[in-house]
This record gives sequence, C-alpha cells and structure tokens, in this order.
Amino acid sequence: MDIDALRAQTPGCAHRTHLNNAGAALLAQPTLDAMTDHLRREAEIGGYEAAAAAQDAIDDTYAAIAELVGGRPDEVALFDNATHAWNAAFYSIPLRAGDRILTGRSEYGSNVLAYLQVAQRTGAEVVVVPNDESGQLDVAALADLIDDRTRLIGVSHVPTGGGLVNPAADIGRIAREAGVLFLLDATQSVGQFVVDVDEIGCDLLTGTGRKFLRGPRGTGFLWVRGDALDRLEPYVAEIRAASWDGARGLSWVPGARRFETWENSYVNVLGLRAAVRQALGLGLDDIGERAFALGHRLRDQLDGLPGVSTHDLGEVRCAIVTAKVEGVPAGDVAAALAEAQVNVTTTDPDHSQFDTELRGVHPLVRFSPHYYNTEEEVDGAIRLVTELAR
Repeated sequence: MDIDALRAQTPGCAHRTHLNNAGAALLAQPTLDAMTDHLRREAEIGGYEAAAAAQDAIDDTYAAIAELVGGRPDEVALFDNATHAWNAAFYSIPLRAGDRILTGRSEYGSNVLAYLQVAQRTGAEVVVVPNDESGQLDVAALADLIDDRTRLIGVSHVPTGGGLVNPAADIGRIAREAGVLFLLDATQSVGQFVVDVDEIGCDLLTGTGRKFLRGPRGTGFLWVRGDALDRLEPYVAEIRAASWDGARGLSWVPGARRFETWENSYVNVLGLRAAVRQALGLGLDDIGERAFALGHRLRDQLDGLPGVSTHDLGEVRCAIVTAKVEGVPAGDVAAALAEAQVNVTTTDPDHSQFDTELRGVHPLVRFSPHYYNTEEEVDGAIRLVTELAR
C-alpha cells in the first residue's frame, strides 16, 4: 500500500488524527466524488432520471458487496443502516414459545434488546453462552447448549466495546452440524479484515458502510444464503419485496431483495459502491494485516504505560483497542484527545449489556486505527495518553 497516496486522497487526514474508524471512518476522495457527482445529477435532471442513468453502477453495488463477503449478488440486500439490515434478518425468523436463541457475552446492545423483545412477545428463551478463558465465546459450551429447541445462533463477530474477534468459523461449523440458523453481525469486521461467508458458514450476515469500509453513513447491507430463504418470512411486505398476485395474495421476489424497501438514497448507495471497490482493490488481506499491526502497536504501548490498562478479550484481537486511564474518566480522556485533534470515542455499558453484567469496566476509551493511519499518529496518541496518566 502507498500510505502517503491513500492519505492524500483522504481530506480528513490533513488536519486531524482519526482513530475512530470503528465509529465512522474518513471518506476517501473517490467516494466523495461518486456521491457529489450523483447528487449534482439529481439536481440537474431529477432523482428518478439520475437513478436510471446510474443503474449499472447501482447494480454493481450488489456485485461489489457479494465479492466482498464471498457470496452472490442475488444474496445481497441494501439498507440505510446495519441495524435495519439486522432487524430485517432477525425478525424474519419464526420464533415461538420454548424456542431458544443462543448468543454471546459480546453481543451488540441493539441486538440484545431485539432478543429480549421477541422473548417477551413470544415466550422464546435467550441463552447467553459463556466466554472461554480468553474471553471469546466458548465454542464447546455453545455445542453443549444446542438442543432441539434451538432456532438461532446470533453472534457479533467483533463487539462494539473491544478488540475481540469471535471464532466465527468454529461457530459456523457447530451451527451447520446442528442445522441451526447462524446470524453474524459483521458490522465491525467487514472492511477491517477478510470476511468470507463460506469459510465462516453463516446463514445471514449484516454489515455497515460507515465503519472500516470507509463508506458514507446511512448505508448497510444484509447477505442471506440462498438455501436459508425458505426458513425466513420477511416481516415487512413492500412493493420492492413482493408482488401482488392479482387477487388477495402476494409472492416474494427472488433472492435477498425481498427484505428491501423501494426507496433508497442512491447518493449513499453509489458512495458505498466506491468505498467497497476501493477496499477490494487494496485487498482485504493487506488491509487486515496493516490494521491489526497498528492495533497491536497501540495496545502494546498502552499496556506499557503506568496507570493505563487495556481491556480487549479473545485469542485474536483486531484494530479496536479499549483502555482505561487510572483516575481519569473515559470521557475526560476522549475530550482531551479531541482538543489535540485526535478522534476517539468511549464505550457505553448499555451498548454491551451482557458484557457489562460480567465485567465492570465500561466506559472505556476506544481507539480504532485503520490502514490509512500511520505509526507516527499512533505514537502521538500514546504521548498524549502518557501526559494524562501522570
């Protein structure tokens, strides 16, 4: 990778250190150009007409995402955010009293609330799989917990509150052997490193554009394995998703687009396409190698500072790094870094409920470098934390 060239085409790099890629990464100029060009076209000729003129590029968005995750274009549905994509998947799984949902300690907060709502509504049971000694989901315990009432395994690949990478492929193997649907929330992993649905063995996967893919906010997607469609009932019927049979019935459109709604921001869709194509062009292997290296550099240096501790779990840890400065609230650390033009954020106990039950560590300062960050930026952030820890 030519890091200098990548930074030169990232306007935000000129005036700040952006270590909040797990929140929303900086857009690159090709993505900005794709979006502003289409917005200008909408203003000049009309929204419908601009979409028609860009139809080939819009179609290529599905192909690009399919290539990104190792699926087919007809297995991809587009959404305005990852939560709506995840909801479209989860609420389409028929659940009734006595059915079991297995999930992990690191599950994302919105997913947890959805599990709890459906459990209250239907009488289904939410079962939290324990962590193993490393802090990742215990796959042996997962296998032991599966029974004939288990309908879903729902797991966050990488949590919002730390650098843990859950053993998704091992979970997928267990799910396939048991014939249980596996829904993987890949919001924090897609774009950060290689995510392949066949290697993982999931049935449904959700992602967002705004994080490590470096796409615009207001974009998300759902991938659905073709042979899982018959086990799902989309919870919204809409003119994009279904067709009228001429009487009093409907039929779902083929593939994953049965989960979509008709209206889209094609400005954002084309921005997402540009961002995904850029990631594919750079190579997810190379992206992952560099992102992980920057994360390890940051974590190792933080661990070496007196009065500073990191709190990332698991055997494999990615570019998300969470830390605490003794005696200094996480919000104050983030604010001090922001004054120095360093972007970070903090974790929220309510966004990681099952982890909060187990560990009383949140809120933490969350750093999340990406491939276009430099070693000098990481070291500069470390120097600022060193001053705060004195």
